Amino acid sequence: MSDTVTDTPVDISTSPEALHTTVTALLGDRVHSLTIEREELTLVVAAPDYLSAMQTLRDAPQTRFEQLVDLCGMDYSAYGDGRWEGQRFAAVAHLLSVSLNHRLRVRVFCAEDDFPVLDSVSLLWASANWYEREAFDLFGIVFEGHNDLRRILTDYGFIGHPFRKDFPLSGHVEMRYDAERQRVVYEPVTIEPREITPRVIREDNYGGLH
Repeated sequence: MSDTVTDTPVDISTSPEALHTTVTALLGDRVHSLTIEREELTLVVAAPDYLSAMQTLRDAPQTRFEQLVDLCGMDYSAYGDGRWEGQRFAAVAHLLSVSLNHRLRVRVFCAEDDFPVLDSVSLLWASANWYEREAFDLFGIVFEGHNDLRRILTDYGFIGHPFRKDFPLSGHVEMRYDAERQRVVYEPVTIEPREITPRVIREDNYGGLH
């Protein structure tokens, strides 16, 4: 038995460059942009092409993304110190192919800022169910085709979407449980804004301690 250690050949098909070529050929005109940064591949598609592109990425033998490992909402209104000129809201999904050992980030911008809407991919990946509910709850992105689009982190009667960049930090209303009515009630905020007194920072060797 030989003790010689041989290098294991690297499968170049798992490289971002190889996946870039594959996705470009596979999606064609549906690719809005496709970039590699820090060895990670990011695909941007337009909202009308989002669902069909995602289904192709899942089903095509060249990509075979069996898993959607994450999906979140984004609010770009304050991006780049407020100099962002594109659409405000987007969803970002991370896809994983276990069988082919590669990953892909997919970003899609909502066509409208006032009423952001995207197609749901919950019928393609069951894991998208809760992720899309979270993006709806926190950012107000509506996912058409989702069969149970409800708030998931805030109360059902909550007003607004907490992760929007223009959401007031103190809120407009406060929530409490009313024992007499036996339900959660909302009332105008009663806490007056005030300056927070900074903590005292002692200089070195204060009081002669060493």
